[in-house]
Amino acid sequence: MGLGTVAEGDKRWWWNRNVIMVLWMMLSVGFCIGLHCHMRTESLRKAGETLTSMCEERARMLQEQFAVSVNHVHALAILVSTFHYQKNPPALDQVTFANYAARTSFERPLLNGVAYAQRVVHAERELFENQQGWMIKTMNREPSPVQDEYAPVIYSQETVSYIEALDMMSGEEDRENILRARATGKAVLTRPFRLLESNHLGVVLTFPVYLSGLPDDATAEERVKATAGYLGGAFDVESLVENLLHQLAGNQEIVVNVYDVTNASEPLTMYGVHLPDGHMSLSHVSMLDFGDPFRKHQMKCRYRKKPPVSLSSITTPSGIFVICMLVGYIGYAAWSHYDNVKEDFRKMEELKKQAEAADVAKSQFLATVSHEIRTPMNGVLGSMLDMLLDTDLNLTQMDYAQTAQVCGRALISLINEVLDRAKIEAGKLEIESVPFDLRSILDDVISLFSAKSREKGIELAVYVSDRVPTILTGDPGRFRQIITNLVGNSVKFTERGHVFVQVHLAEHVKMVIDAKTGLNGHANEVNITSATTVFSTLSGLEVANSRNTCESFKMLLSHGASLSCTFGSGSVPESIADKVTLMVSVEDTGIGIPVHAQDRVFAPFMQADSSTSRNYGGTGIGLSISKCLVELMGGKMNFTSRPHVGSTFTFTAVLQKCGKSSGVDTKRSLSEVLPTCFRGMRAILVDRQPVRAAVTKYHLRRLGIITEDVRTINEALHTLSGQNGYLNSSQPGKQPSIFLIEKDSWDPKIDFHTRNQLLQRKEAGHIEDVPKVVLFLTTESDKTRAGSHADSIIVKPLRASTIATCFQQMLGMGKCQNKDIVNNSASLRGLLDGKNILVVDDNKVNLRVAAAALKKYGAKVECVESGKSALSLLQPPHKFDACFMDVQMPEMDGFEATRQIRIMESTAYKEASPYDGSVMAIRHLPILAMTADVIQATYEECVKCGMDGYVSKPFEEAQLYQAVAKFVVSQQIPGSS
Repeated sequence: MGLGTVAEGDKRWWWNRNVIMVLWMMLSVGFCIGLHCHMRTESLRKAGETLTSMCEERARMLQEQFAVSVNHVHALAILVSTFHYQKNPPALDQVTFANYAARTSFERPLLNGVAYAQRVVHAERELFENQQGWMIKTMNREPSPVQDEYAPVIYSQETVSYIEALDMMSGEEDRENILRARATGKAVLTRPFRLLESNHLGVVLTFPVYLSGLPDDATAEERVKATAGYLGGAFDVESLVENLLHQLAGNQEIVVNVYDVTNASEPLTMYGVHLPDGHMSLSHVSMLDFGDPFRKHQMKCRYRKKPPVSLSSITTPSGIFVICMLVGYIGYAAWSHYDNVKEDFRKMEELKKQAEAADVAKSQFLATVSHEIRTPMNGVLGSMLDMLLDTDLNLTQMDYAQTAQVCGRALISLINEVLDRAKIEAGKLEIESVPFDLRSILDDVISLFSAKSREKGIELAVYVSDRVPTILTGDPGRFRQIITNLVGNSVKFTERGHVFVQVHLAEHVKMVIDAKTGLNGHANEVNITSATTVFSTLSGLEVANSRNTCESFKMLLSHGASLSCTFGSGSVPESIADKVTLMVSVEDTGIGIPVHAQDRVFAPFMQADSSTSRNYGGTGIGLSISKCLVELMGGKMNFTSRPHVGSTFTFTAVLQKCGKSSGVDTKRSLSEVLPTCFRGMRAILVDRQPVRAAVTKYHLRRLGIITEDVRTINEALHTLSGQNGYLNSSQPGKQPSIFLIEKDSWDPKIDFHTRNQLLQRKEAGHIEDVPKVVLFLTTESDKTRAGSHADSIIVKPLRASTIATCFQQMLGMGKCQNKDIVNNSASLRGLLDGKNILVVDDNKVNLRVAAAALKKYGAKVECVESGKSALSLLQPPHKFDACFMDVQMPEMDGFEATRQIRIMESTAYKEASPYDGSVMAIRHLPILAMTADVIQATYEECVKCGMDGYVSKPFEEAQLYQAVAKFVVSQQIPGSS
């Protein structure tokens, strides 16, 4: 269930990803704006610090340069005091002062000029004017009026010579400066004013000149009395500040103003343009100390332009905002994905529950269908055919009945294919590991398709290498299923030629391929041939895999013999002794698989095209199931196909060898049991095709018949009568008793000629008896053209049992009984003879089949049709030695009946007295499930409810023997054999 649904259910509107995303965006925007403001404030703070530093630096340098100029004026005042007043006559005059001031002006770059004004009291005015030769004048150049004292300029620098004879005390401000200067002994400044020459703003510096002998701590009165005159100079403040700013960096960034703030309410501008307050918010004021204790000055610095917004204060918040948005988007997407995943998970849980329910329903359906289908098959195979085979049948009837039984069993296997797909999808398909006869399985598969091959007139043959062990351990049912699917497809899609099944050891095939590659330089060469070319194959037609030729077949036979010699005289590797890797190939000369469809051959429910299903039928699941089964057997499946030539499917399977100590009966069915009465018999085979001849000899060899193959009938007659009438063998004196002739070497003329030749050789004494002539045909229709002199006709496909039946009829041997059958039946009879068996099944046909099968081996059988009836008979103590219980029954099924039986046994055991022997009478009753259901879950349920074994319908003699032997023998019932 998604989070949005949870939010709606809990009414928590804030726990919604859209709301949280909006809040996140608002928080991000607010954070970024705050960060921008903070960084902007920090930028302005740093700009203020920079402005303060720059302003303080300029103020400090301005003070230092002003102090240097004041010091030079002070030094000049000492010079005047020394050489004017302490020398008599004075050593200083105007010319000397002007020259000296001009030559030392570089030390006073900020002063436009200096001048010295002598202090003159009124009583000394007349004498002074007479000595100087001029009259004291005011600033307006008028004769100075009478006053207490005067300060006329007597020495001046050439640049300010125009003030000579002017009374400095005639100006009010100058007078105040003179009075402050002589009272304090320090340099004092005037208020700013425009200089006459440069029109720059400037100030006048006034410094007192004292007579010698004035102490440092003199009072103001003492200083006034000791004052001799006044040294003054005009400072060009604008030039001073301008020069200073040019010397420093950053002059273009800030605006500097210098003010006289003696009157704080009306500051006087000394430098710069007056700006109204509030023009710029960022400014700094540095106080200036020019040494005048009566006047205050300050420097005010401002940025010329408003400090720009720093790039980092824009990019950093913007980047963080982008990151926040990305984080928000990722979180939103993750949340959405989480919601989707959670919703998908919820849906998957629902679908899982539905699938599990469907799986249970399907399993129940399959179990029911399997049970319902196999139940009548049980009646057909278990009752009718088994009972029929127990009657007195002639050889032909026996063969027909056995073939019908084999086909019925194969039909059940085909029915199981429908269930196998479901098992594969559920991963519940399991591989058995039981001993089985590979050759008998292949014979059964061949017999299943014999009618179809005869109808089409195609060769259907099987060959198993002698190196393949007779008994192997694996899953015979699944192996049969694979072969059945492959052969069925080959027969279905082949209209001429052959279908050939070969089984070899994989290592032998590899050795042959390597040897052929080494000899020829290539292993798989496709030659361009004409339509009339005859190939060395089973039918003479071209095959898809060019390796399957007569030469390769002969090399396989020769390598098998060499390996037999190699392994026969020495130790066998453990890997070879334990495991056998088979390579099985199914070759046909059918229509082939189109190239575009070869990549989907193993896909379930897929065929080459729509016409395939329409023309040939089928569902397309056989190859898919076969491939899965091969992989479960540890092998691989592949194929080679050429359109209009044919296909060859090859697969490998890893099986176990069956040791002699296993004690397993190797002949477990009638189709596997071959008569032994033909051993040592000799025959001559006439066949032009070497591969086909090898297949025929393979079947004859299984019957113990020694065969020599020739290519023509004349060669056969020559072989029969040559060498003193003996066949090339190690047993002289025993002539061939059978002539085996393929149809392409036979015609009516040859029929008559062969019979005459055989009679003539008998009359001449070359042979003792005329051998029987057996003709091999492919179709039933060929019998009309076979002639009248053939003793017997065998219509292919060949099987060892078919050949044996034909020879028995032809030679008049009757029915050969194999000892194995007797021993098999005797073993089972020894187990069941005299035993009381209870059979529980609701189907009367099944009861009849089971009772007949058990009574056949001497058992005393009692039948009931319900689980409740079984409970009444099995109340301990009871007489029964075993119980065969059907699983699916009305009212009470076999599972519940078994549970109730086990409860009764447990209760009776607890209540029994150990002293009277009643405990010994209460035994564990072996209960075997008897059902047509082949689902794995059914077996698990059988074990869970307390059953001891599992017998599927229709059960066979070997299956019945294995199930009974586990429990009946282990009980050590008296009288058992």
